[in-house]
Amino acid sequence: MYQPHEFTLTEDGYRGPAPSWRPGGLSLWLVDTDRSAGAVRRLAPGVLDDSELARVEKLAFPPDRDCYRAAHVALRMLLGALQGVAPRAVRLTREPCPTCDGPHGRPATGGGVHFSLSHTRGTALLAFAGTPVGVDVERVPEARIVAEISGQLHPAEAEELAALPEAERPAAFARVWTRKEAYLKGQGVGLAGGLHREHVGTGPRPLGPPDWDVTDVAVPAGYAAAVAVGTAGRAPAHGHDRRK
Repeated sequence: MYQPHEFTLTEDGYRGPAPSWRPGGLSLWLVDTDRSAGAVRRLAPGVLDDSELARVEKLAFPPDRDCYRAAHVALRMLLGALQGVAPRAVRLTREPCPTCDGPHGRPATGGGVHFSLSHTRGTALLAFAGTPVGVDVERVPEARIVAEISGQLHPAEAEELAALPEAERPAAFARVWTRKEAYLKGQGVGLAGGLHREHVGTGPRPLGPPDWDVTDVAVPAGYAAAVAVGTAGRAPAHGHDRRK
């Protein structure tokens, strides 16, 4: 399980280290979006671009606006620190979709850096690597959600969930969902790729698809998270790998 770094804002911005990793590794950052909400509201107009600010205004509920702002401010600050530019100057684009060639594939930026972002109310998770990467964080769902959606998973995963005591199913479902979504985001297809694809498992240890390393991420109680990083042509991770 990966232990992420904690992203902390000061009154005038971010003054911590830039993301860094050795060949075969990655850098993960966790954002407490509730705790940083006040600082982010002040900083966002000078950090986010016009399209991001417009997206904030379209969100109906204040907690969702705070979460989006915090996640995207953190992303721009960390990428700016990595690239040596002002956060607002970071150029964000989209790669072509690998299935339809549309402009909605993996998010991208310059300098050979791959990154991924996920957020849900209260927390956000960011991943940076030298190879394609996907990350997902979710709240552990209610039992009724598990019952409604588990049939869409890989048949082996649905069977694993059904074999568990009912009280254990929400946590197991959250594990498999975040693993699956992190993998699909890393591929650049997202959930459109289908939850039935690939068997990543519901148990304590993920099952990685070929050419991908899928790992759970340590997050606060009530959440689950995972990261998937491409391994094709990649050297193995070294000493400062933050997996426990």
